[in-house]
Amino acid sequence: MKKKLLGALLSVAMVATLLVGCGGSSAPATEEAPATEEAAAEEEAPAEEASADATTYKIGVAIYQFDDNFMTLYRNEIESYFASLETDTVKYEVTTVDGKNDMATQTDQIRTFITQGMDAIICNLVQTSSAEVIIDEVVAANIPLILINREPLGDNGDESYAGILDNPSVCYVGADARQSGTFQGEIVLGLENKGDINGDGKVSYVMIVGDPENPDAQYRTEYSIKALNDAGVETECLVEQVGNWATDKGQEIAATALSQHGDAVEVIFCNNDGMALGAAAAIEAAGRTVGEDIYLLGVDALEECQQMVSEGTMTGTVLNDHIGQSHKAVDVTIEALNGNAIDNYYWVDYVMIK
Repeated sequence: MKKKLLGALLSVAMVATLLVGCGGSSAPATEEAPATEEAAAEEEAPAEEASADATTYKIGVAIYQFDDNFMTLYRNEIESYFASLETDTVKYEVTTVDGKNDMATQTDQIRTFITQGMDAIICNLVQTSSAEVIIDEVVAANIPLILINREPLGDNGDESYAGILDNPSVCYVGADARQSGTFQGEIVLGLENKGDINGDGKVSYVMIVGDPENPDAQYRTEYSIKALNDAGVETECLVEQVGNWATDKGQEIAATALSQHGDAVEVIFCNNDGMALGAAAAIEAAGRTVGEDIYLLGVDALEECQQMVSEGTMTGTVLNDHIGQSHKAVDVTIEALNGNAIDNYYWVDYVMIK
């Protein structure tokens, strides 16, 4: 009986010990929980504070036409370069719009940017002759304006019109198109026959023009031939037509010219690589061979065209440095955002590819 009683007492004692043990383990857990939550809150606090302190600049980018091969590379690089320059304290919110090659559309887009309170505007003009209207409205809104790729000139092409860039908050970033045209001519001059395939003492050529209202097209058209003439090479223009920078138009113009003039066509100059790609297709369809019985020149040095130059299916192109230009445009924009003085012109050199 005593043994049973002693056993019962021992059992009660063990249960009590277990209950105390459980209670002891749960109490510290209850006390640590708030400390853990507080620590987590402290870890999150710096991130929230950094986000609250970050300065976000709103950048409006207006491109004349998204369908343009070169401007696609250019605008993509603008966006990626802005993103690469972000820090914990500085952010860039970039809004890029397509002007669809319509000046009225682009003007409305610029006005929307102004209404939205953009901190800076980067603009690739649809029509350079409309630059003054755009500049006046953006300047009146006290917003820095960085014009790219298309140098603003007047309706008559008078360079003095560029005086509208004298405002300290407006600048132009681009490459001198005269240089690109000169390089095209120099590539031909570097050939053994200087472009005179049939040996008749002159270079007979087809000129496929981008856009007659665009200064780049004007200069490339003029200076490619000027380089030949200045070197004493006689030239004959068989065809000069507007291809509006488009591959299909380049093919159409080249095909018609080859059909009309046959072997007389010795060189096809294109104001950009997009049209040169079309011309290359027309040359192949006509049974002609680049480097043997005809030469083909472009501008922009698109990756595909650089490959063609290396393979000999294109005579040469000129690198229109979209990386150098886009980075310069972004760098200048940031200078303006920081309140630093900017120049009115920034030039990026072309590079000859042959």
